[in-house]
Amino acid sequence: MTEVLGRTGDDGISGHLGHYRARDGSAGASVRIDLDSPHVALVVGKRGYGKSYTLGVLVEELGEADGVAPVVADPMGAFTTFAKISGFEVISTPRVSANALPPRAWCDLLSLDHERPTGSLVWRAATESKALTEMKDFVAEADANRATRRAARNHLALAESWDIFSPDGITAADCVEPTSGIVLDCSGYDESAMNAVVRAVAEDLYRARIVESVRKLPWLVVDEAHAFFGGVANPALRTIITRGRRPGVSFVAATQRPAVLPEVAVSQSDLLVAHRLTSRNDRDALAHARPAYMQGSFADRMPETPGSAVVVDDATESVHAVRIRKRQVEHGGGSPSASGACSGESEPNSPATELRKR
Repeated sequence: MTEVLGRTGDDGISGHLGHYRARDGSAGASVRIDLDSPHVALVVGKRGYGKSYTLGVLVEELGEADGVAPVVADPMGAFTTFAKISGFEVISTPRVSANALPPRAWCDLLSLDHERPTGSLVWRAATESKALTEMKDFVAEADANRATRRAARNHLALAESWDIFSPDGITAADCVEPTSGIVLDCSGYDESAMNAVVRAVAEDLYRARIVESVRKLPWLVVDEAHAFFGGVANPALRTIITRGRRPGVSFVAATQRPAVLPEVAVSQSDLLVAHRLTSRNDRDALAHARPAYMQGSFADRMPETPGSAVVVDDATESVHAVRIRKRQVEHGGGSPSASGACSGESEPNSPATELRKR
């Protein structure tokens, strides 16, 4: 019998995650994951043990499922290989409209206090404008002293230098309706710029489902999630985590540093996929947020090899040892090596290579 993680019933769409992992390392029965209902999922693990690989498996399954659409925020360029899959779109320089960010987000993005003159001016510019050029014009003509206008202009020039704002920026409809899935390749952006992109996209996905302007249910998939919870994207991600279930917006985060995530990101996840973790702080963070599962079987079955994982399923209140299936498309997140560069082969100890051996 095939197990479907994330639900108690037998009906609905699901995706193939892998197989049960016996104590001797052999593969058991097939394990699937529920894609029919909204979920908050967390994939954790130290570098090189398969968390991004597992994220790719989930994205592949979402791309093949009806009624859902994966939207991948890719800060490392690990998912650009999805361009090889028919129906997937990889955007190498994703841009968003300036008015996709609320005024408070503009102040946070530019490290401005909205109660001080420069921050207040940028806030008003964002409130009255739809595009970055309009914001600049508003500042230039504002009834404010010269020093305040100059400071606001300099901050907006910084935002303009990121080259991420466009009146034709990507929308929820662009992400969800016309494709099997979309990858927002933010690897060329610094942390502030990619946070702005994810903040705008996350808020638009949530709003679009609130008013039901998109039919498919979006799954926002964020790799290296600690970089976004620590930036301007944080409020939008928290909104999806805490309120996304009702409108049908799912969230999947992957990180090698669960200890630096906000507690809500761990405690509210109904599916937790844990690869190898050795940091005591990271283990303690999971134990603090999920005390019922971090005792006994979870700790005893913590995986030791790349591609192996322990899955905590809140729907059935159970813990499962699994081996993640092989990817259909080449994994773009493995680490290179000098010997591999000479021979033209993949890094021998990368998760992708380890999984291909099985």
